[in-house]
Amino acid sequence: MKIKVAGSQRARMAGLIIGSFLVFAFIIAPSCSKKSKFPPPPETRQDNVKEVLHGVELVDPYRWLEDQQAPETREWIARQNAYTHSILDKLPGRDRLRQRLEELMRVESISVPIERNGRYFFTKRAADQDLPIIYMREGLDGEDQVLIDPHTLSPDHTISVQIREISAGGQILIYSKRRGGEDEVSLHLLDVDRRINLPDSLPRARYFGVSFVKSGDGFYYTRHGKEGSRVYFHRLGSKPSDDRKIFGDGYGPDKIIFSEVSEDGRHLLIHVLYGASADQTEIHYQNLARGGSIVPVVQNIPARFYGTIADGRLYVQTNWQAPKKRILSVRLNQLPQHPSRWREIVPESESIIEGFSLVGGKLFVNYLENVVSHIKIFTPDGQSDGEIELPAMGSVSGLAGHWQGNEAFFSYSSFLIPTTIYRYDVSSGQKSVWAKLQVPIDSEQFEVKQVWYTSKDSSRVPMFLVHKKGLELNGKNPTLLTGYGGFNISLKPGYSSLATIWVENGGVFARPSLRGGGEFGEEWHKAGMREKKQNVFDDFIAAAEWLIDNKYTNPEKLAISGGSNGGLLVGAALTQRPDLFKAVACFYPLLDMIRYHKFLVARFWIPEYGSSDDPEQFQYLLKYSPYHNVKPGTKYPSVIFITGDGDTRVAPLHARKMAALLQHATGSDNPVLLLYDTKAGHSGGMPVSKRIEDMTNWLSFLMWHVGM
Repeated sequence: MKIKVAGSQRARMAGLIIGSFLVFAFIIAPSCSKKSKFPPPPETRQDNVKEVLHGVELVDPYRWLEDQQAPETREWIARQNAYTHSILDKLPGRDRLRQRLEELMRVESISVPIERNGRYFFTKRAADQDLPIIYMREGLDGEDQVLIDPHTLSPDHTISVQIREISAGGQILIYSKRRGGEDEVSLHLLDVDRRINLPDSLPRARYFGVSFVKSGDGFYYTRHGKEGSRVYFHRLGSKPSDDRKIFGDGYGPDKIIFSEVSEDGRHLLIHVLYGASADQTEIHYQNLARGGSIVPVVQNIPARFYGTIADGRLYVQTNWQAPKKRILSVRLNQLPQHPSRWREIVPESESIIEGFSLVGGKLFVNYLENVVSHIKIFTPDGQSDGEIELPAMGSVSGLAGHWQGNEAFFSYSSFLIPTTIYRYDVSSGQKSVWAKLQVPIDSEQFEVKQVWYTSKDSSRVPMFLVHKKGLELNGKNPTLLTGYGGFNISLKPGYSSLATIWVENGGVFARPSLRGGGEFGEEWHKAGMREKKQNVFDDFIAAAEWLIDNKYTNPEKLAISGGSNGGLLVGAALTQRPDLFKAVACFYPLLDMIRYHKFLVARFWIPEYGSSDDPEQFQYLLKYSPYHNVKPGTKYPSVIFITGDGDTRVAPLHARKMAALLQHATGSDNPVLLLYDTKAGHSGGMPVSKRIEDMTNWLSFLMWHVGM
């Protein structure tokens, strides 16, 4: 990119050039003249909006595309979609790919059940259905009874439903309706016995922490609005407009707040998360039985705390003075008391504590050891009480049950082992299969292994590889590299139809555990956030180089994909090392890191990325921001951006602007496409038919480019 500094700032900035880097914006040069086997993309007008931030002049050629509803933007989207389909619809092998995706994805699926008073609530989707239906069983082996069928709610199956909460007696179900992939939902209450909706519906908004009181005649919930998160109490039969606000005043929109009533109904916990990565968390407590006031339990400690209550004690998982986490406990009658005086129940170890559940009077602790799940059991005073045996290298999620109960349910899967839901009997220590996903694959012909490689700064990073047994290391294998690296999120080995279909076609599926994630504790997370975000991109690029150096593949056979924060990852990778990759799929991405925090709920992410409002953070954001590091004339790989109007989390403007910019600037013959959906979005909820259609589109694009 060309460098341009505001004239009045030149003298003052000149001294920074020697001995330091200088971060600048760009001016877009005309596209290189070139012949292409593809038709040219639609022309996109440039408005070249100029602004000066911290002494640096930025030129934004596609600022007008930020206005999502403007007629000119809508017309541009239509032209882009037409152009994209003019290429995608002609790709070879699409029918065969779609057919195999139908076989892999149109299978029965079922969720981990939630038990209330002998009733089991869960979602299930039959193989020939588009959306999960909410069911209930009377007793463990009872007949499946339909409670809410979302297929009747919209003709195009774009409205989905989700269980949000169930009263202790199992008589009232709170469920959400989601349109497309929006984050916003509406909440509805179902009288389970009479199968009728109660009038207590809450309008479309962002909701967190829906939790019934013990009697079932009311519930707490958090609604997030422009002013921030606020906790309310709704009494059944009353108008939502009359709901009483109980907590949240003074907290801005960058905080996430949720509440939870204890199993015995006597206590209320409120958590305040400082941003999406929650590097600082507050806990507040109220004794509901005595009607006491809400008091702070944890405040002003720069660490993560998550608590739950059972048997008169508060159990808290924290990374405070323990980067790999530990579990503390304190009696409720000793609150408020500083955490330094709490009892350590489960100490920090070499393995990461991912989470814990209180079931059957015991603590079930989910550990992550070298990115593989293990479940260990402890007594309330911290004594070891065994471990749940699991099949090979895989991951556990959703472990839940009741403190006063005797059963726990959890989900287990691995790359080539479809999801299995287990029921664990606490008293006998026996587990049994409650449900199993039946997928038509022959996992015996594949292998999964974990390798370690060295990143740019000599850090060692693990990576999972999936491929057919007996793979020839000839440097010619089509390889799909994907990752995330952010927000303390751990990418564990779970079942993936994407990995399955890729390796069935002779490819290698690779997923490194990048810094910024939570795979190795808080130090691993902090090594990939804010001013250290470049480490994440370096880890990803080093993974690509390792795959090439070890004869798995070569740049002409290497594709990459990533979504959301992973979209930022592949956006940075393609702008920093365009020579390494043949094709890129970039989903719902953040790409303009100078303006990202100005849209939707992106203020949640400032603790993770930083903000260009801060002069120092502006420097490192501009240095890697994909939108600001496109260099005209560079031979970029083939790219497909995927987003849609329904993404109300990451603004679709990122993909719109970046697609226009790359189309204009690339010096290669490779196509740059935008696949833009007017309904789908970030939060899922898409019907299976739509997911198959989208996956056929972008996966055929990648496969075609790497010669599969």
